[in-house]
Amino acid sequence: MAVAGGSAAPRIAAGSAYAWYVLGVLFLVYILNFVDRQILSILAQDIKGALGLGDAQIGFLYGTAFAIFYSLFGIPLGRLADRWHRIRLIALGLALWSGMTVLSGFATTYGQLAIARVGVGIGEASASPSAYSLIGDYFAKERRALALAIYSAGLFVGSGFSLPLGGWVAHAWSMHFAAGHAPLGLAGWQAAFLAVGIPGILLALWVTTLREPPRERADGGRHSVWGAFVEDVAAILPPFTLWSVGRIQGALRRNVALLAVTGAAAATLTRLTGDTLQWWALGLGIYAVASWLQKLRATDHPTHALLFGAAPILAALAAFSLITFISYSLFFWIPPYAMRAFGVRADVVGVMMGIPGAFSTAAGVILGGRLSDAWRRRSARGRIYVCMLSVITAPPLLVAALASRDVGTLYVLAPLVHVVANLWLGSGAAAIQDCVLPRMRATAAATLLIATSLGLALGPYSVGRISALTGSLHTGILSVLAVSPLALLLLWFASRTLPEAERSRFARAMAAGEPAAARS
Repeated sequence: MAVAGGSAAPRIAAGSAYAWYVLGVLFLVYILNFVDRQILSILAQDIKGALGLGDAQIGFLYGTAFAIFYSLFGIPLGRLADRWHRIRLIALGLALWSGMTVLSGFATTYGQLAIARVGVGIGEASASPSAYSLIGDYFAKERRALALAIYSAGLFVGSGFSLPLGGWVAHAWSMHFAAGHAPLGLAGWQAAFLAVGIPGILLALWVTTLREPPRERADGGRHSVWGAFVEDVAAILPPFTLWSVGRIQGALRRNVALLAVTGAAAATLTRLTGDTLQWWALGLGIYAVASWLQKLRATDHPTHALLFGAAPILAALAAFSLITFISYSLFFWIPPYAMRAFGVRADVVGVMMGIPGAFSTAAGVILGGRLSDAWRRRSARGRIYVCMLSVITAPPLLVAALASRDVGTLYVLAPLVHVVANLWLGSGAAAIQDCVLPRMRATAAATLLIATSLGLALGPYSVGRISALTGSLHTGILSVLAVSPLALLLLWFASRTLPEAERSRFARAMAAGEPAAARS
């Protein structure tokens, strides 16, 4: 037996003390993953003033610049984790995104900060696929769910600490160097990026000391590992996509047509809004995903048929994209709104909204998952009903929160908004997983990631754009509710037809070429 991408290593007992030690290190990695991702929210006001940016540009930095490249590179990096040394991949990814976070602290222009955020997205895409694979090797089936739950908790811990930590560092630095003479001339918001980025580089060195569990090599030698990675990257990254789809009969003409249409749409939207980076980055993402789908259809037609040949699944994915359009917008923009509307300092808002926001988001996800399982036992449509409940209950709570006349009321209501806005997440993921074969679950998860990343790419930007047009962030945040009726309509359609898609998945897969043995 050989370790993929490395030499043979001694087998470590599943669930041993060393396995828990590895899990603890991975937990720290995931915390930093979300600290570096979310810290932009509490620093948004200072960055706007320092770089002369508008709300739409801030929304782009948080949403599109990160989401597009995070979701796209998650596909080839996830597949590389199945073939290569996962410890090294996590360490390299952590060093990349931490280094890019440090560079964010030295950014003096919008373009420099945008490039740094793209780097953060690419680096962070390496973490979870490798970590999930490692945890699967280090823990037996009986302990695996607990281990994965502990790792996943890093999301909420990181989200919770990003706001108070970023707010405190930025405020303390600005107060201490109020008279000038700050080291390297750094402002408070720049120091905050360095404060969370530098520890990540040190943690990357720690990660390299972990042992890679032995596993069967998935393919040939080192050349085939990197050759396959290059092919995976070529399938999503223009202009190499043309070479990738060119090997599929009849695909090149459709791909070139899609490239032309996407480019024309991006150029038109750029002329209308002036936001060049937003629309060309989004256009790149849409074209890249479409190119990947062309390759998926040619190389794994049964998976393509189950995920993209069924109208109810497409409706559900579209609805989930709209829901994340709402939830990501709220999570990012409500803290800056509190600072503007009530004149509260960043460090205070960070504590009062960051930690409660993390706990309430976690509570919403867990509550929604438990409700989904219970409702699913009563009705085949139960999972979608939970998603519909999330869409229905969020608007009145959001309206009440933004109608608050004092910041204390906002502090109380905002966590309730996060609870209901995140009820859908586990239920929606499970609904998609229910409709595919076991071997297709990773691709189904990647598909859901792409759908939610589209919501992240458009939601925070749209709030910022409407805020800029109306001169009111209050109006910008409320505008996200405009997509709620469409999301509800799509979910209603999915609820009527998704049970049949689940029941017929084996027959449809075999009709698309899946071997009959797949049913077992």
